[in-house]
Amino acid sequence: MRVTKGRKQENGGIRVCIIEDHAIVRAGIRMLIERESYIEVISEATTASEALSAIEEVPDVILLDISLRAENGLTLLPQLLRDFAPAKILVLTAIEEVETHLFAMEAGASGVVMKEQAPEVLAKAIEAVNSGEPWIGQALSAAAIHKLVRVTTEKAKVDPEAEKIATLTPRELEVIEAVTRGWNGPRIAVELGIADATVRHHITSILSKLEVSNKLELAVYAFHHGLQASSEVSAYSSAPAR
Repeated sequence: MRVTKGRKQENGGIRVCIIEDHAIVRAGIRMLIERESYIEVISEATTASEALSAIEEVPDVILLDISLRAENGLTLLPQLLRDFAPAKILVLTAIEEVETHLFAMEAGASGVVMKEQAPEVLAKAIEAVNSGEPWIGQALSAAAIHKLVRVTTEKAKVDPEAEKIATLTPRELEVIEAVTRGWNGPRIAVELGIADATVRHHITSILSKLEVSNKLELAVYAFHHGLQASSEVSAYSSAPAR
């Protein structure tokens, strides 16, 4: 295990934990960011699981390499957020796939810094996420916008009738099946073992949810959307749409 600790920063600076499994890289990161007087590395670990088990002092920012030899840093990101709250996590990576960066942000990371970027970028990113601002590059910003547009478009394509049907309760679906059998209110009450008033209440609720006017329109709607009873032929099966 490679875990080191340092003293707590007393001047209000940013306390950083580095989780990186290459000793030379870890040393380079420490030397680089500690050039800034407001940043202090208080702990280091070779894996996220080592950090969870051995680091006692909560840092302000965790620098997490997600491509660790012993584990995938992304899998432990949520636990790091829980155990080291309110620390912010800044992902360090050489992986260029934007989907990986998006996954890290969706998992709770406050930012992503590519290892190929200029050295001064890392210090700026640490300062940004520590102040509560996300740190994302241009490619990630474009991908996030594209994903948002795609999700919004997909939502817009959702069948509005499917959304209405999704609001029906299991009992209301049973009542609809009964209506497609041609049963009247008293018959539905007897077959379902409920009161006449309850049947009327369900019918009123169903008509409102599906935005149809009466039981005939309800039966036609049910056949059109596959809500009819399957075991019998309904008295409404040949009813014309209105």
